[in-house]
Amino acid sequence: MQEVIPKNWSPTSWKDKPVKQLPEYPNQDELEKSYQTLKSLPPLVTSWEIEALKSKLADVAAGKAFLLQGGDCAESFDATKAPKIVNMVKVLLQMSFILIHEMGAPVLRVGRIAGQYAKPRSNDFETVDGKEIHNYRGDLINGFKSESGIRMPDPERLLEGYHKAGLTLNFLRALADEGFADLHHPEQWELDFMRNNEYYAEYEDMVTSITKAVRFVEAIAPDTFTTLQKVDFYTSHEALNLYYDSAQTRPVPRKSGHFNLSAHMVWLGNRTRDLDGAHVEYFKGINNPVGIKIGPPYEIDETLKLIETLNPNHEAGKIVLITRFGKDLIEKELPKLIKAVRREGFPVVWSSDPMHGNTFSTDGGIKTRNFDDIISEVRSAFSIHRSEGSYLGGVHLELTGDNVTECVGGAKGLEEDELNRNYETFCDPRLNYEQSLEMAFLIAREWKKSYSLE
Repeated sequence: MQEVIPKNWSPTSWKDKPVKQLPEYPNQDELEKSYQTLKSLPPLVTSWEIEALKSKLADVAAGKAFLLQGGDCAESFDATKAPKIVNMVKVLLQMSFILIHEMGAPVLRVGRIAGQYAKPRSNDFETVDGKEIHNYRGDLINGFKSESGIRMPDPERLLEGYHKAGLTLNFLRALADEGFADLHHPEQWELDFMRNNEYYAEYEDMVTSITKAVRFVEAIAPDTFTTLQKVDFYTSHEALNLYYDSAQTRPVPRKSGHFNLSAHMVWLGNRTRDLDGAHVEYFKGINNPVGIKIGPPYEIDETLKLIETLNPNHEAGKIVLITRFGKDLIEKELPKLIKAVRREGFPVVWSSDPMHGNTFSTDGGIKTRNFDDIISEVRSAFSIHRSEGSYLGGVHLELTGDNVTECVGGAKGLEEDELNRNYETFCDPRLNYEQSLEMAFLIAREWKKSYSLE
């Protein structure tokens, strides 16, 4: 199905609209120079990869697969290192293996990686040591340190972001193509953290079952096993800095419309989805599958208009609706939204973001999330979709493959006074490796309650 090309749209038509979450660059000449350079560089992904992802998302919308989207809150340029990337791929693959084994359904892996360098902020400025400076908005825009000048929006970071994303993508593809074979051996997974969990015996049985299946395939068809080692892995980021994303947006031969070739999928944030705003103007003209974050404050009628604007021909696999209500509001808000979207006949992928609505600060001022609150929203989401006869087809998680201490709770019972032990994030707290695997196991349990008999 061909995209409907909006009239008078171009990759830069967003400049005629009100822009939110994008600070003023002090040197417009340098900004234009960086933009034109970025525009001339080769694409990071291909249109056929994007179309393949959209086709698979259509299967998710039809209830035939499940979407696992996860990764860093905001990637750091300094963290573009092999161990960090390996750990991220490792945790997402292991989570997907758990889901596949428990669900018996294909799992689509989409990382918040190779481009998730920008973050929205509540305020443009903050006060540090009595001095007002720009707020940190991610490495794509400015630096984290509060030293003089570091926080000033720097257009050269657009180019650095492109090169860091390219290095990350190159390594991701190498890992996926070469199999990353050790991940197919669950006996190497870390299990001790689950011993205090009520589901430990069930979790251990699952890992044993995966191990036996792997060994069986290796024994009877080693060549087939080599093929099975190769996995599909897609990238995504919030298209927040429109200079970065529009510079990599272009037509491709023998296809209509434009593709954002900086990522396979991009999403529209909760703070940038105004119908008359610059971000919606940009999003309505690209052929990529797009996510829409929906959480308070929001209006159902405006949400329906937004979906129609971004997907006027109701193409399956185009829209991923990512709800983020928080455990206290989801029971009230989600049923109304499901009913409204169904009434309009929109073929969306429903995904749950249980992270952003459940953030709080400790008495010591450390931003964190509670594992129990996160899984509570997931359980509510599955239950509500089940009651409404709808299919919850995915989860959207902020996580890392590193053993950070940023979210409290989980099988090991991380306490608030332990957060400072290894708190690394510059923005929002992430699930660590152990919490992520536990989350995948519990998500699979909820999925089976809802859909295993279908």
